[in-house]
Amino acid sequence: MSQITAATFDFLNDLGENNNREWFTKNKDRYESSHKEMIAFAEDLYDLMIDEDNLVPMTGKKVLFRIYRDVRFAKDKSPYKSHWSGRFKRATPLLRGGYYFHIKPGNSYAAGGFFGPNSEDMRRIREDIAADDKPYRRIIAKSQFQDMFGRLTGDKVKTAPKGYSKDHPAIDLLRHKQFLLHRDFSDQEVLAPDFAEKIRDTFLAMHPFFDHMSEVLTTDGNGNPIV
Repeated sequence: MSQITAATFDFLNDLGENNNREWFTKNKDRYESSHKEMIAFAEDLYDLMIDEDNLVPMTGKKVLFRIYRDVRFAKDKSPYKSHWSGRFKRATPLLRGGYYFHIKPGNSYAAGGFFGPNSEDMRRIREDIAADDKPYRRIIAKSQFQDMFGRLTGDKVKTAPKGYSKDHPAIDLLRHKQFLLHRDFSDQEVLAPDFAEKIRDTFLAMHPFFDHMSEVLTTDGNGNPIV
């Protein structure tokens, strides 16, 4: 099993302090070594996950996001990201939700869920929450969920979504525009040989939430399949 090393952390720290093309060019060998290491990590994590979930086939290189930033519309013109990150996509329209990992000294985490539901999915989720929020609350209250994630996170509307009263008993859930699960990791955990397994276990703990959301988003309000 591949392992993230202190050399990658050193590279990311130095890149954060010297985020310019001249420094990056002079340290291209360090970038390439770190990139190779992260590709191997992503491939091993994919292999662990493919035994547990139906994922879109991807190479380790495709799993990773590029380290080069798109600065065309950004106020921050730093040309590089000072972190590594990657994502896995679940396959077929019947499986909803996605997985993401983020590696940065002092700010490493695994996350997943529904980052930007389209308007139709958002309407269907809120319709289901308003009809019966108990399944959501049971999932969130389970000890595994609490131990891994603590709470459901993500952006929310300020008061109440259109069509719902701010006094609705499920308003805390209805206000969500995103439905995200997040778990932080210490630098020591990231550099440990079992880190890939910890990420896998974190992703697997998302499945009860994903399974419920997948059922909701592939049926209508009467429970009839729509996919």
